[in-house]
Amino acid sequence: MPGNIVAFLVGVVFIVLGISNMRGNISTLHSYHRHRVSEEDRIPFGKQVGLGTMIIGIGIIIFSVLSAVTLYTENNIFILIGTVVLIVGIIVGLIISFKAMIKYNKGIF
Repeated sequence: MPGNIVAFLVGVVFIVLGISNMRGNISTLHSYHRHRVSEEDRIPFGKQVGLGTMIIGIGIIIFSVLSAVTLYTENNIFILIGTVVLIVGIIVGLIISFKAMIKYNKGIF
């Protein structure tokens, strides 16, 4: 159970960081990305990276909730569904973030 709480809190942190990025505050991103993004592109870049970060956070939260449900129901289908949601959330979130980095930074690194 403590692992589910930690995962839930990590998901909340990801969502808060995503919201911060979507508002144009990209200070939480690597300095490479802050320096390579022009001033007029900060808002659209932050919105896209923030959306990707929020999707990852939502996936983590759904996984933690379904993991907790599995503990109470002893039905492993919930952990399976949660794992699929987590993996899809991470993949979709990373794709959105990487596309924004490629578009506004001309590269990921």
